[in-house]
Amino acid sequence: MGRTGSATLAAAELNVTHSAVSRQVKALEAALGLRLFEGPRNQLKLTTRGRTLLVGLTAGFDAVADAVRSVRTADEVHLAVHPSLAVKWLVPRLPTFEAAHPDIHLHLSELEPRAMRQRGADIAIRFVDADDLDRPGVEVLARNRIGLVCTPRVAEQLETASRLTTRTRESAWGEWTTLAGRAAPSGPERALAHLHMTLDAATAGLGAAVLPHCIAHDALAAGQLIPPHGFVEDKGALVAIRLAGDPTRSERRVLRWLRELAVETR
Repeated sequence: MGRTGSATLAAAELNVTHSAVSRQVKALEAALGLRLFEGPRNQLKLTTRGRTLLVGLTAGFDAVADAVRSVRTADEVHLAVHPSLAVKWLVPRLPTFEAAHPDIHLHLSELEPRAMRQRGADIAIRFVDADDLDRPGVEVLARNRIGLVCTPRVAEQLETASRLTTRTRESAWGEWTTLAGRAAPSGPERALAHLHMTLDAATAGLGAAVLPHCIAHDALAAGQLIPPHGFVEDKGALVAIRLAGDPTRSERRVLRWLRELAVETR
């Protein structure tokens, strides 16, 4: 919570509830007999003693993570990935990786929408906004490009098409209209839970969607979708986020493969 600046973000990284994080913080403050956070509930900041404790605990947790990694089988790499990236970008390309690297075993787990790390994961893969690009351990795989995509049939009546939106990225249409300098279709809005669901809805002809290029790449390559106005760069990026410490040989090979994938699907 001290590192993320938010109990909500800390809960997402730990895969626990917001209240569980708050209870642990209160219990720690009670045990130490001092306050670690100050300010209004929605804008908590570390106290001076809290900042001092954060430095020591961060080093300690990093040491624990390094120790666990040092005894783990060298050919195992644990990836935490956003569901849509896993379903539409990573998993379809795993057979190629496994054929080229039969000695490396990749383990995939779901990364929570707002989490930057996950307990037990060596590398997290996700989209981030510009504000998160300078965080420790963040490596840019590719700058993000977004575009309006739809089937050729929907494109014929694009001005009145339905707008497919994603609940985890509700700002997508607003960002695209600003960056592309174009108006959004005037049809009704249909909201879906994840990017991969929005992609599938667009492919089924239910409307137009604003999606990252790498998510829509395969559907575009197959001719199922077209981008009537092309793609534009936003300020975010597709990134890989590593834990502290030097990467293992297997992690370096996985990271190299991820960079290659990002180039291929740009």
